[in-house]
Amino acid sequence: MTVEIKDNNGTAIAVLSGDIDLSNSSEVRDALVKAIAEGKNVIADMSKVGYIDSSCIAGFVMAFQEAKKKNSRFALASVTQKSMRVLQLARLDKVFTIHNSVDDGIE
Repeated sequence: MTVEIKDNNGTAIAVLSGDIDLSNSSEVRDALVKAIAEGKNVIADMSKVGYIDSSCIAGFVMAFQEAKKKNSRFALASVTQKSMRVLQLARLDKVFTIHNSVDDGIE
């Protein structure tokens, strides 16, 4: 699993790739929360993510809550079918803003 943060005119694009599970979800959470703490809107690009588990979901929830506190936005983009299923089971597809692509999420 890798996470790369790219800046796009003040929006942090977190490019996630690989499987995100208990062994590495804290790395994803920390990168997302750090970008939010810097005052940026964050879009997590999930186009290269194969698998997520509940620890990843918990990290996304923390990032979402931090963004709300900072009056920022946190969104997901290009969510794969497998990852979307996990979000739907947790009913978070109704909570998170989910864009079809990163470009759709950039204002």
